Amino acid sequence: MSRSQRLLDLIQTLRRYRRPVSGQTLADETGVSLRTLYRDIATLQAQGADIEGEPGMGYILKPGFLLPPLMFSEDEIEALVLGSRWVASRTDSDLSRAAANVLAKIAAVLPDDLKPKLESSNLLVPPTWNDVKDVVDLSLVRKAIRNEHIVEIGYVDAAGVPTERRIWPFALGFYDRVRVVAAWCEMRGDFRNFRTDRIQRMEPQGKRYPRRKAELLKAWRSAEDRHFEQGKSSI
Repeated sequence: MSRSQRLLDLIQTLRRYRRPVSGQTLADETGVSLRTLYRDIATLQAQGADIEGEPGMGYILKPGFLLPPLMFSEDEIEALVLGSRWVASRTDSDLSRAAANVLAKIAAVLPDDLKPKLESSNLLVPPTWNDVKDVVDLSLVRKAIRNEHIVEIGYVDAAGVPTERRIWPFALGFYDRVRVVAAWCEMRGDFRNFRTDRIQRMEPQGKRYPRRKAELLKAWRSAEDRHFEQGKSSI
């Protein structure tokens, strides 16, 4: 087991306890000697972990400690690399750059024994075959969702009929061939899914919609489940 994995296991073990736990118990649960356990606790404390206690008194991890990137396990590193590669090839340019930045930041702080695993991951994402082009900037769609803002859009349906809509966007789905905005449509008085390649224009209104996006997402999922059971598609 790598040292980084050992430190991660110790943090996870400490998180399970609400009261001080003895060093010997921690050593037994993590499979190390008591001497190594004391050394690992000192390392974590130096890295910013708020671990209180001392030999003979027991140890407790105070709430609020976030694991730094160097504490990722090998499986977590592979998940990050695979996810970042997927985002880079299948989303908008801003998210693609963000995915690359995430990997660069993680690489900068990973210990030497884990850096090769980040740089040589063999989990690959095939190139996308989607040749659909969006007219609107998807970063603006994401911003409207993040801020819970109403937007007006010019939309062309599957039959080529143009309509003007005022919507409350609360989710953006990235499928293999299309991207879909889930929203409440004021014109229909119901949930609608809008393909981004059919949105001809989008104008943010700078005004928050009256319901929270988490509430809308929950209600939309219930509606989608009903459509699925009835064999219907809302896209």
